[in-house]
Amino acid sequence: MIDINSKEFYTVRGYHLLEQNKRLITPAMEDYLEMIYRCGLQERYVRINRLSQLLNVKASSASKMVQKLGSLGLMKYEKYGVLVLSDKGKEIGKFLLERHNIIEKFLRLLGCSEDNILKQTELIEHNLNTETIHRLEILNNFFTSNPTIAGQFGDFEKK
Repeated sequence: MIDINSKEFYTVRGYHLLEQNKRLITPAMEDYLEMIYRCGLQERYVRINRLSQLLNVKASSASKMVQKLGSLGLMKYEKYGVLVLSDKGKEIGKFLLERHNIIEKFLRLLGCSEDNILKQTELIEHNLNTETIHRLEILNNFFTSNPTIAGQFGDFEKK
């Protein structure tokens, strides 16, 4: 039961503001870091124009965000628009991609429709704390390691 006199209850916006004050980077910065990290797994670097295409933003917006990330020491913006993550940027990017993959896998295990998974993952990922992400990963691993139980869940869902 919720104690209506508790000072721990906030609106969604209130919780967002509390979390924002704890964050080093914004959700938008996270999206950029995650995408740059993804690209770095396939190629050594990414260029501004490619980044803006991948994120469906204008190149000028991507340039501004890259400058912010650079000022935080998370990436280097080199000649000819070449973007390279710093070691700290790679560390955060790796976490962000892993977080994305954990949530996406969870939604697949739930049986969410494929055409909605990416959108839902993007909406969810910025709002869960590290502990919750870790717990989702454990649950994912549990269902993956126990296909009989995962099948029982699917049967239960159909009823």
